[in-house]
Amino acid sequence: MVSLMSMTQTQKILARHAHLETVRAGQLIMADLDLVLGNDITAPVAIREFAKFGKPRVFDRDKVALVPDHFTPNKDIKAAEQCACMRAFAADQQITNYFEVGRVGIEHALIPEKGLVTAGDCVIGADSHTCTYGALGAFSTGVGSTDMACGMATGQAWFKVPSAIRFVLEGQFGPHVSGKDLILHIIGLIGVDGALYQSMEFTGPGVAALTIDDRFTVANMAIEAGAKNGIFPVDETTLAYLREVGAREPVIAAADGDAAYEATYTINLGKLRPTVAFPHLPSNTRTIDEAGDVRIDQVVIGSCTNGRLSDLRAAAAILKGRSVAPHVRAIILPATQKIWLEAMEEGLFRIFVDAGCAVSTPTCGPCLGGHMGILAAGERAVATTNRNFVGRMGHVESEVYLASPVVAAASAVAGRLAGPAELDTL
Repeated sequence: MVSLMSMTQTQKILARHAHLETVRAGQLIMADLDLVLGNDITAPVAIREFAKFGKPRVFDRDKVALVPDHFTPNKDIKAAEQCACMRAFAADQQITNYFEVGRVGIEHALIPEKGLVTAGDCVIGADSHTCTYGALGAFSTGVGSTDMACGMATGQAWFKVPSAIRFVLEGQFGPHVSGKDLILHIIGLIGVDGALYQSMEFTGPGVAALTIDDRFTVANMAIEAGAKNGIFPVDETTLAYLREVGAREPVIAAADGDAAYEATYTINLGKLRPTVAFPHLPSNTRTIDEAGDVRIDQVVIGSCTNGRLSDLRAAAAILKGRSVAPHVRAIILPATQKIWLEAMEEGLFRIFVDAGCAVSTPTCGPCLGGHMGILAAGERAVATTNRNFVGRMGHVESEVYLASPVVAAASAVAGRLAGPAELDTL
């Protein structure tokens, strides 16, 4: 029997931030915020709405982060105007965590790297992939620009407490399998609305086999299953990362043993195969064994999902001593300036350039069809990004195939979507 006081990990974090002893699924609450985040697409709208609150200052200039990462360096006049709006607001409000070009990174890699989120935090961001920080045992979720404005003005946000789905992980990954394959497998299993407004809570002995970067990737794409958030338990891997980045002291929340879940899925990591999401939904998944012959025109390795140093290392291991197929454009997008510098110093850029890749400054760029890799009609791309909707990366008649850095790099060399034959020869 489930106790009325029993709570999931997410519910415990929300209860503490709402100053309540307990909360239940479906309950409406007002919760204190540890961070409010916006980017160059969403923040200008929030800034205009903020003015309507009649407050001269944001609730806490240290708890607002503005990251111009989507269309920067400015791709056109409109992008320049969006960024100018953010820049002026940041200066006027003396926002501590405003990241200008040259110091900016893709927000969901940059924010953890800067130690701005810790375990137990409650975070909102006007970007759907704000759920990334659940990798650190925080409750984080995407909101609209109006809610961001309210958060900047009051330091609070309202939530309907989510119910939860539990994913029990067992075993460890086999060759060429990573967190990207895990989350694509899960989305293929439950569908793009399979966790609608629910918390995806990951647990089990297999969690220990996931690196922190694997966890970032999995939590990042919780929204692609419709989830309110994704969240991992806080273990030594989490704590080691938080210490490394100088994050605040964590507040660890753990689910009660008799917490209620809408469903439980047990996943043996050792049985997973490299997985690809075919157009035009993240749930349209196939393993590489089922991929077939798909000729491609472009490969993108980067984004808030897979632009971290471990991702670049995985791609470089495939590309070293090989060449990108002559008809393929391969674009590498390190997620932050720190990652960019580390990759350069390790010699990864030499490997990429020798293979025939282009290396970009940190930007979301092509992921949302912004710039740095737009697709023409009829073109196909393999990307380590998170969405492959119609027209997501350019023309409505283009196609995007979502994959891990390993599969993406192997596809760049093969000139087609990599299958077992390509990966087995690596």
